[in-house]
Amino acid sequence: MSQTGRGGSHLAEALARGDERAIRSVVEEFTPLVRSTARRVVRDHTLAEDVVQDTFLTLWSEPGKYDPARGSLSGFLTTIAHRRAIDVVRSEVARSNREQRPPEPTPPIDVEGEVWTRELSRTVREEIQGLPEGEREAISLAYLSGLSYVAVAERLGVPEGTVKSRIRSGMRRLARSLADLSP
Repeated sequence: MSQTGRGGSHLAEALARGDERAIRSVVEEFTPLVRSTARRVVRDHTLAEDVVQDTFLTLWSEPGKYDPARGSLSGFLTTIAHRRAIDVVRSEVARSNREQRPPEPTPPIDVEGEVWTRELSRTVREEIQGLPEGEREAISLAYLSGLSYVAVAERLGVPEGTVKSRIRSGMRRLARSLADLSP
C-alpha cells in the first residue's frame, strides 16, 4: 500500500489515531528513503540508523505534525531525517573538537598565598571573637550572614542606629588589630 500518492489524508487520520498498522506500514515503506537521506548527511551507518529511528519515533510520538495538505509523507519524513542528521553531524563535530583540544593547564598552586589566606582567615576569626558581644553579633549578622542593618536590628531587638554604631566601632577595632598584618 503506497502512501506517497492519494489517500494521504486517510493515512494522516490513521497515524493521528495511533493506528499501529498504519505506522508499521509507513516504517516499512519509507525506511529505505529515510535511511538514504540520513546516510548522505552523516556518512556513518550506525549514526544513520540512529537518525532513522529518531525520525520514525518522532512520527510515532507526534503523528499530528504530519499534515497532508502541506506536502507528501515522504517529504515530511525526509525533512525530519535531514534535520536530525544535521544535528548529529554538528554534535559529532563538537565532540571531536572537544576531544582534540588539549586539556586546560592547571594553574600552579601558590602555596605561600594559600598559607597566607588561611592564616589571615584564622586571625580575623580570632579577632572577631575578641570583640565585645554586641559588636561581634552585629558584625557577624551583617557580614557573615548577609543581613541588612534593619534585619540585624530586628534580630537583636535594638534600634538601627545602635546596630550601625556597633558595626562601625567593631570594624575600627578589627582594622587596628589587623593593621600590622602584611602579606
